[in-house]
Amino acid sequence: MHFRCGSYEMAKRTENRKEEEEMEQFLQVGVISSTHGIRGEVKVFPTTDDPARYKKLKKVLLDTEKGQLELEIQSVKFFKQFVIVKFKGIDNINDVERYKGKPLLVAREDAVKLENDEYYIADLIGMDVYTEDGRFGVLKDVMETGANEVYIIDSDEHGEVLVPAIRQCILNVDVEKKMMKIHLLDGLV
Repeated sequence: MHFRCGSYEMAKRTENRKEEEEMEQFLQVGVISSTHGIRGEVKVFPTTDDPARYKKLKKVLLDTEKGQLELEIQSVKFFKQFVIVKFKGIDNINDVERYKGKPLLVAREDAVKLENDEYYIADLIGMDVYTEDGRFGVLKDVMETGANEVYIIDSDEHGEVLVPAIRQCILNVDVEKKMMKIHLLDGLV
């Protein structure tokens, strides 16, 4: 199993289902961590599994308290684990200072295309999880490790359970129905 992009829904859960459906149209690709220099550049911590995708991005949405602001990307460079982004029309440090900590989003149609057995983390969060015996719980987060991802499932009976995202454990994922079927290996609960 493979994953692409971060989970905007995880960071901003809401009780209003209509709002959730609207948010799921966008996927987080990064978070502005700080300014870079005085000419309006920002350091972005990428939340996508392929930071090089910033070279192909033409625009992003900045999620602010007042709504989403569309920003056109003028230039991109890389520094350590960060992506340095310059937005068109923002030429001063004071213009970007207020956006520290704000997420950068892309519309789902502009997101990296998925291969078979690849899922956006945002689509997995909140999914109902079942075993051969029936309902097990709800997937609440995905932990990315070096070898494979690990699903953090809030189990109805066992509390928090960590399940590796490997073929022996993950039997089926139905994104449209928001359902996952798993097999619990000995020792997981």
